Amino acid sequence: MAFKPQSDDESAMSEINVTPLVDVMLVLVIILLVTAPLLTQSVQVKLPKTTQTVADIQKQPLQLGIDAQGAVTLNKEPQTDLAMLEGNLKAQLANDPEIGVHLYADEAVVYAKVAQVMASVQHAGIAKIAFVSVEK
Repeated sequence: MAFKPQSDDESAMSEINVTPLVDVMLVLVIILLVTAPLLTQSVQVKLPKTTQTVADIQKQPLQLGIDAQGAVTLNKEPQTDLAMLEGNLKAQLANDPEIGVHLYADEAVVYAKVAQVMASVQHAGIAKIAFVSVEK
């Protein structure tokens, strides 16, 4: 807090008055001290106990593989053509409407073959498809 001594010079004071700033900061600190304990209160609830659940191993996704030559396998069984693949996928979907497909495609396979297989999966009505890759 700067006080200007009385003098004959009537020039403007060039120092900042920090008193209002200190007042505002003290009010903010008081508000913080009052509200902080209110934020840490919680409702005490006794949660019910349940038994431990186990993941359903029966619902494994289908493994759809495409090798470098373009041969397609479904759960390691060779598929002669895309119509056979689509029929087998529809049969699997009839057994389990929530079935998913994991697609294993060789890095040397032509993209057009992957697109055809994906179209067959979609035509069969399966919406869940995932690409499986190897981490480097």
